[in-house]
Amino acid sequence: MTAAGIDAARGTGDGVAAADGAAWADVEAAVRGSGTSFYWAMRLLPADKRRAMFAVYAFCREVDDIADEPGEVEEKKRGLEAWRQAIDALYRGARTLPLTHALAEPVRTYGLQQADFHAVIDGMEMDAALRVRIADRDELRLYCDRVACAVGRLSTRIFGLDAETGKSLAHSLGQALQLTNILRDLAEDAERDRLYLPADLLANAGIDGTDDAVFVLRQRGLAEVCESVAETAALRFTEARQIIAGCDRRQVRPAAVMMEVYQRTYRRLVARGWQRWAEPVSVPAAEKLWIAVRHGLL
Repeated sequence: MTAAGIDAARGTGDGVAAADGAAWADVEAAVRGSGTSFYWAMRLLPADKRRAMFAVYAFCREVDDIADEPGEVEEKKRGLEAWRQAIDALYRGARTLPLTHALAEPVRTYGLQQADFHAVIDGMEMDAALRVRIADRDELRLYCDRVACAVGRLSTRIFGLDAETGKSLAHSLGQALQLTNILRDLAEDAERDRLYLPADLLANAGIDGTDDAVFVLRQRGLAEVCESVAETAALRFTEARQIIAGCDRRQVRPAAVMMEVYQRTYRRLVARGWQRWAEPVSVPAAEKLWIAVRHGLL
């Protein structure tokens, strides 16, 4: 969309201004109540970039909630389709859902790509199914690209990275973070019959990935599969660290904080071992805050 089209979406009337204010209040509430490392990482950004990242986060939270909350699959698909249409309308200069009032300015200012918003919604459609199974490593890469790397591409534009560097960082760090999430949340996902370990890796370990997800996790070959996924995550962390080292430190502070928090989770998962997949692993809030403060002072 042209800059003029997004400018038209900004509007000048009191009604639009009121809607903008209400949208930003909702965004702030969503982020502050998230309890994630995201909030502290993004606090390191200048105010305008921070507001843009908060709006992107609130969008991701809304579509994720549609996929995760109880309900009929068709109802979830309708909710996600409503968001797809709202994103399309935003790029035509209209605001049809409350949160698009908060997204309009970041889209205009940072040139956020419509395709990346669509990719996130596509990823949520994968999660909205009654049961989730990943056929192979190619589908796992596609899933990670949609739910994590696409968010990274939106983020790196806001950070101000050049297109090539931003795309590379989004690819490496997005995969690293999402694969860590998958390994961390095995038990929680299995309770909902979601299994993100690729069926081809499971088959190589002698496991039928079409079985009940909890039953799959109890099979002897599980550790071998998790180790393979963990090796890929480790490689992506290394790539991301190298990319960040070559960037302006001030631009990538939030990415560095997210990477460190998730690497600490990853290392604790490895130390715990894959046979103990039901034991939760986390990084305490105080430790996340310390990481954010340390990066803010460096």
